[in-house]
Amino acid sequence: MKVHRRLGAAALVATLTAVAPVVVAAPAAADPCSVFVPGPQSRMMPQQAPQQRMLPRLPILHLPIGRKPAEPGTVTAPDSAIMTPSAALLPDASGQPVPNPAVPQSVLPDDFTPDSIARNVTEPAQPRSAAPTAVAAEGEATMVEWVTGATGPGNIAPNNTYSRFGISGTDLGIMWDNGYSGADRQLLMAFGDTFGNCDIPGQEWRSNVLFRTSDTDPAHGISVPAAQYGNLKAGSPVNANRPNFSKQIINSLGLANEVTIIPTAAISVGTTQYINFMSISAWGQPGSWSTNFSAIAVSNDNGENWTVPQSSIRPSMFFAVPSVFFMWGEQNFQQQAYVKKDGYVYAYGTTPGRGGSVFLSRVAEGQITDRWAYEYYTPFGWVRWFPFLAIQVVFDRTSELSVAYSKELDKFLMLYTNTFNNVVMRTAENPEGPWSDATTLVSAAGKGGIYAPYIHPWSPVITGDGNELYFTMSQWSNYNVALMKATVS
Repeated sequence: MKVHRRLGAAALVATLTAVAPVVVAAPAAADPCSVFVPGPQSRMMPQQAPQQRMLPRLPILHLPIGRKPAEPGTVTAPDSAIMTPSAALLPDASGQPVPNPAVPQSVLPDDFTPDSIARNVTEPAQPRSAAPTAVAAEGEATMVEWVTGATGPGNIAPNNTYSRFGISGTDLGIMWDNGYSGADRQLLMAFGDTFGNCDIPGQEWRSNVLFRTSDTDPAHGISVPAAQYGNLKAGSPVNANRPNFSKQIINSLGLANEVTIIPTAAISVGTTQYINFMSISAWGQPGSWSTNFSAIAVSNDNGENWTVPQSSIRPSMFFAVPSVFFMWGEQNFQQQAYVKKDGYVYAYGTTPGRGGSVFLSRVAEGQITDRWAYEYYTPFGWVRWFPFLAIQVVFDRTSELSVAYSKELDKFLMLYTNTFNNVVMRTAENPEGPWSDATTLVSAAGKGGIYAPYIHPWSPVITGDGNELYFTMSQWSNYNVALMKATVS
């Protein structure tokens, strides 16, 4: 298997490097139904399917046009759309939905005074050191192989996710360690809007799906095992009636009109899994979208089943979620990135879309789903209950981002795409910064729209075993996820 994967990856990289340093631009539209993929086999009812064919371009109801990288410097207002609610909040022991938590009096506007701020400072501000020198990259990052996509004429995707998981196109690929040890330790991967069979109305669209793998060597790609219903270590959660079709893992909560639910960050605390996700209220023009809220989904069975505590919901604006109190400043934490340090989960936040800077909060590991327990990095230091006091820790137009601590460099690494849609990296000695200047890892020129760089937690530069950094990267024109490699020093 590994030999086959290495040969496939080598052939692909050789083909691509003849045209561009990383990935060749595919067709202009991110429509998985416009590319050659093999016809469905055992996944669907028996049907006649040729070995090679162009699947028809049927209307895609939920095409995430807002996810398309915008032209540099452009962000526009969103349009509107609606998705039907399909799931409930995590119930309590009685089976009833969890009630909205009481609002701490300290956050009410009439209590916002210098004295109330002082009472809620948990750690005073410390003198800031100079920003570190940017870490260098040895040339542009190179592609290892596709993680998702079909295998067939014109498509080299070793995992063959179309036949094995019903996935012809998807994006993101947020990666995290599941927190287990020994043979149970796995890499989990969360994906966004996902498409399957283009012959079916709706194209088997799902808001999000999950992969699991025990493949510890990213140098040869990410090998995802087959799905198996009821097997909590198998390649993807599935239903009994469709054992090779990845199911949606986080469903609508029914709190507001929305078009989709997309993961933005994930982490494990102990062996409990947490995914931060955003409820998209409307897609706008490329690089622009709006949200109803962000929230955290929780799994205690290695990502098989997920629930959402209401205490984790952060509305994006007043009345965005009628049943949940909005705190000004939480609009800056609709997309997040997680990293752990000294018993805290540090949560970096940005606004919806790709036009915002980066803010920072933190919470004790055991309280990650309690939004009232978060502290925000402010000019006064770390302060509870006042998210609107949070200051920017990175001044740049950022997109989907990821953060990890590098044992090799003894620094925190941050990846995102910037104003020019290039994948860039910054480093810092501490979670709050100051952060270095950006180092370009992948130039956007000629790449078909790249976005969402997510750090592989088992990269040698992260584990302290070398200077290779692996990360996933989405390509809009191909609407699939690739594994990339950069060498940093």
